[in-house]
Order: sequence, then C-alpha cells, then structure tokens
Amino acid sequence: MTPVRAGYGAMLLLFFTGAPGRPAPSSSLPEVVANDNRQAAGRLVGDTLHLSLVVGMATWHPQAPNGPSIEVAAFAEEGKPFQIPGPLIRVLEGTVLDIQIRNQLTDSTLTIGGMATRPMSPEDTLVLAPGASTRIRFLAGAPGTYFYYGILGVQDSMVEREQLSGALVVDSAGGKADDRIFVMNIWGDKLDSTRYHNALTINGRSFPWNERITTTIGDTLRWRWINATIRRHPMHLHGFYFRVETSGNLFADTVLAPRDRREEVTESMAPGGTMSLVWSPDRPGNWLFHCHIGFHVVAEDATLYPPPYEGEHRFSNDIGHHMAGLVLGISVKAPASWRPPPSVPPQVLRLLVQEGHKRSKAPRALGYVLQQGATPPASDSIEIPGSVLVLTRGQPAEITVVNRLAEATSVHWHGIELESYWDGVVGWSGDSTHLAPRIEPGDSFVAHLRLPRAGTFIYHTHLNDFEQFTSGLYGAIVVLEPGQRFNPETDHVFVVAWDGPADPPDLVVNGTANPAPLVLTAGRDHRFRFINIGMAVRFRITMTRDSTLQRWRHVAKDGADLIDGNRTGPAQFVISVGETQDAVFRPLGRGVYHLQWRDSDDNLMLDQELIVR
Repeated sequence: MTPVRAGYGAMLLLFFTGAPGRPAPSSSLPEVVANDNRQAAGRLVGDTLHLSLVVGMATWHPQAPNGPSIEVAAFAEEGKPFQIPGPLIRVLEGTVLDIQIRNQLTDSTLTIGGMATRPMSPEDTLVLAPGASTRIRFLAGAPGTYFYYGILGVQDSMVEREQLSGALVVDSAGGKADDRIFVMNIWGDKLDSTRYHNALTINGRSFPWNERITTTIGDTLRWRWINATIRRHPMHLHGFYFRVETSGNLFADTVLAPRDRREEVTESMAPGGTMSLVWSPDRPGNWLFHCHIGFHVVAEDATLYPPPYEGEHRFSNDIGHHMAGLVLGISVKAPASWRPPPSVPPQVLRLLVQEGHKRSKAPRALGYVLQQGATPPASDSIEIPGSVLVLTRGQPAEITVVNRLAEATSVHWHGIELESYWDGVVGWSGDSTHLAPRIEPGDSFVAHLRLPRAGTFIYHTHLNDFEQFTSGLYGAIVVLEPGQRFNPETDHVFVVAWDGPADPPDLVVNGTANPAPLVLTAGRDHRFRFINIGMAVRFRITMTRDSTLQRWRHVAKDGADLIDGNRTGPAQFVISVGETQDAVFRPLGRGVYHLQWRDSDDNLMLDQELIVR
C-alpha cells in the first residue's frame, strides 16, 4: 500500500516521483510560503517576460504555519521566498518567456518540464546537474491552463513527491483575468510500518488551514484547476452545479464545444489534468468543493501525523477534526435584499439509520431504511444500499432522519440543490451562527430538500466516513418529473460501493458481490441509473451480448440531462467516485446480456447478468 492511499491506475506522470523529503520538526532551511496564485512572477518588458527561478531545499508547513513540517525541494523566484505551488507564470498569448533556472541543490540532478511553447510534447524537458543553471526562451503559445514541474533524484514508486510544480497560464489577447487559480500538490511517505503521513494541499495548504473562498449570491466564479499530482481526483461541489469550459493537461488545453460543456457536480480530473469551470451561487451559507476520494479528505489519511484525538475526532462537531486535505471551503453571503423562495407543501418522509447483523466482508452492517406507514421498521432491519428515495421535481421534501445507531452520524444529500444548513456537513453546513450538528444516538434531524430538477442523485454519511460509508450508509435518490411513477420493471438503479474498508477494495453492486440476474422486457425502454459511491476507484461500464458491445442512449450525468442525450452510441462510459450516469437501453433481441464494471487496468470487478425476455 502506498502513501495517499487508493492510487489506482498507472503511474502516468513519472516526473513527479523523486528524491525523498523527510520530517523536519526543526530546521535551519528557509521557509516555504503558500502561494495563492494571485500574483504573477517575473518582469514584463515589452512582449517579453523575464523570470529567474531557483530550486532548493526548504521547510514546508502544509498545515498550520506553526504545525508539523517537512523538508522538501521547492521553486522560488530569485531573491524571494520558496513557494508551493511554485511561482505563478501568467502571460498573454504572443508573449516571449525568457527564463533562467538555477539548480541550487548540491546532490541532485534536476529535470524540468513544462517550459515550452504550448502545445508541447513530452520530450520538451531540460536537465540541470547539481549547482548548474540554464536560460531558455520560448513563445507562450496557445491560450490555456498549464503547469511546469521538476524531478529530483531517482524514481521511488513508494513515495509521492508532487510538490515541485507551479501554474503556467496563457491568457487570450484582450481576455479578462477575473478568475482564480488552484493547484493541487501532494507529498507522502511512510510514518511507520502501518501508517503514512501525507500532505494533500490546495495552493500550498491542507484544509482546514487553507484559504476560504468568500463570495456573494449572484457572483460568477471562474476557476482554473491544476492537478499537479499522479492521482486522479473527482472534484465535487456541494449544493450547486458548475460548467466545465476547458479541459487539458501539461501539454495542451482544449476549449470544449457547447455540447460537451456539461452541467455537473463532480468532475474527474486525470493525473496532470487541468480544467476551467464557471458557477454562480444562488443561496447563502457554507459549502465545500473537495476531492471525493475518501482517503484524500479525512484527517487520519490527509495529514502529516494522525490526529492526537484519534477515534473521537471522527465524530467531532469541529469540521477541522474530521475533514482535511483536498478540500476548499466556500462561504456565500446574501445581499440585504435577498429572500428565500416561498415555501411549498413538502413530501414528508422518515428515514431511519440502523445497524443489523454482520452479513458480508464489512465489519458492520449499517443501513438507511425508509419508514413505510405509521409503524417504524424493526430496529435491526437494514437495506444496503439504503432505500431508494423517490421524489418529485418541484415538490420539496422534508426528511426526518432518525439515528438508531450507538454513535453519531450525518447525511449529505449529494447533488441536491438545497439550503446550506441541510447539506449534512457537521460543523460546517449553515453559517457562522447556525451550523449543522451531528445527529446523536437516539436523536433526529429534519432535512429540507429543494428539488428543482429531475434526475439521479445520492445520499450518504459525511461523518466517520471509512467505517460508516463502507458498512452501508449510502443510497440513491430518484427525482421524477411531476406525474411520473417509478416503475422497477423499467427503471433500474445500480449502486457500486465498497464492502468494508480494505484497500484494494471488495466491491458490491446493490449490496452484493454476486448480484442475481435481472430480467428485462424486450422492446421496452429501460433506464439504467448508475452510481459510484465507493471510497475510491473509477470504472468503465459496458453492456455486451455474446462479447459484442451494445448501444444505448447516454442521457444524463449527475442528475443533469445531457445536450446530446437523444443520440444512440456505444453502451459504455467511465464513471468516477461521486458521479451518477444515466443511460436508456432498449433491448431488441431476447437473450443474455452483461453489464460489467472494469477498473482502470481493465480488470473485471463486477458482472451483472441481464436476461431479456
């Protein structure tokens, strides 16, 4: 098992592994400054940017400024502090970059990449011996979001060294630079035989020590994100949809065609990937934008040292105790004239959180059970995944969550547009005067859901994630158009999750690793609602018959209809953690079909047999 656990897939960007850092409780090295990417480096003279960079060792505090530290290699502008991420290079298209780079290290060769005209090739790198320097000139090239990086020493696949990188942004001539730039960096190493210490940062700091974004209802937020790591990160926004407008990587950037600019709540960023996105809040309160890989956002895995309050911190009312790492906090303010929308009579539901008898590889069996009628279900009855919540667009839902566990819990309504207080993040959702509490044993919490769109969504715990998540506290939400009914003969939900916290995982679809055959009717449209709510791992889903790939209509992602959802195409797509994907399949011939889930290495993980009659 490697640091920053659950790093599935090939190590695509080997340039990020290199010389080891080491814990540094005290150090005489210069201090690293967290770079918020607001100030561009260098000096612009005419159409040429002049910049001198140096790479050297420095002391980095990725958490609190006075918290634990490590000695790492970092970039600096000559005569200025070392920075993580490295100094921001930002120019207009047509600019010539005149850059001098000095390797201050006395014992490590330095390989530099990303310093070339865009688009560029992987071979565009330069190598500096210890103590050497070089000067390069190149034209900025195509507008886009890029980055540069450095490698030190020899490759070591058991450590992560991804802090030696910085943003390189080329703006269109005449364009407005009213955006923010966020760079994700990782450093990880073994702490002892069973534990790791990790630094997972956004602009040089881990949550909750990083910047909090403050904005106002109606503002338009334009963000550029750079994944300068060898890990894939499914980035999820609570409470709102965003639109990805460009997608790229180290080498090139692409402005997406209108049909490809999906409205979504989770975007999977490839290793070394970049994106620009746009969103606008219409409700006040505290929100999160975070990686949905569990290992990247909990304190026991996303900090340099496990918290001293290990155990209780998993249930803390302080979000800084139970979340850490690749998380960005957002505070949306309301203008004085803002008023919430008028209330509408809600759908009323009662959802019980329960524990039953152990029944699979997970150490426990937890589940959400929807109460039917006036009599509560037996206290040890569970459903894994939880009961499908079928709701109606335009009619709000009032859901009373009753906690029958012996521990605290919470519920996050993933992808649902709602008021902040009901979002389910303990100690964060709401505002500074009214924060969402944990749901105590024997207590209840009433969540109010706005339902402005039909689609497929998720609900899941947001507390003690490793244990509660992998023991069964997750389920599907299906929001239908007014007048529609949920027909289980033609509407099929597939929820993939982990059966226990083992890494690599044991996977289940709808609570079992060996699902029973599903019977479909030929000649009818069947809607498949796919949900990936594991702790990590993305999948390629395919539909075959006699090893022949079938065809279907890919109609929705994250609950939002796709622009080209009426087009028939190959029955396959990739689904990452925290995403939902919907497809409509009309089987024309009787026989046996197969839905299969394969990981990024093309290993078969799950197989669902479909019998068409």
